[in-house]
Amino acid sequence: MDVTGRRARDRIRSLRAPFGAAAGLAAAVAYLAVVDPHEPGHYPVCPFYYLTGLYCPGCGALRAVHDLAHADLAGAARMNLLFVVCVPVVIAAWARWTLRSWQGRPVGPGAARPVYLWGLIAVAAVFWVVRNVPFGHFLAP
Repeated sequence: MDVTGRRARDRIRSLRAPFGAAAGLAAAVAYLAVVDPHEPGHYPVCPFYYLTGLYCPGCGALRAVHDLAHADLAGAARMNLLFVVCVPVVIAAWARWTLRSWQGRPVGPGAARPVYLWGLIAVAAVFWVVRNVPFGHFLAP
């Protein structure tokens, strides 16, 4: 096999992980689009909510995915605004992963710098608190 053919085959193989992840996520979204989490009994209740009566940062995310799958951006934002805001960030990260894989460049730990992770944790913590206080009721699902 010539070098060009081997390089093309290696590039295609390098896309297995990003496209495999996208396929798994697409299957989960398709399932959530069909089985409505707005109707009780289809999915278990959030354990944190069940035990405390308070909303965690992820509460409403399944309903938000369902609403996004049905092109209801406003409904998704009402269910979990933080999740909706994070979707474009996750898509951009996936696109970066795919491009770097195609180029044969590894996606190293530099993509998830500690300052970004600590920032995400801080935003999630503030969101968690605010959605459970009276003036933040608009953030509750």
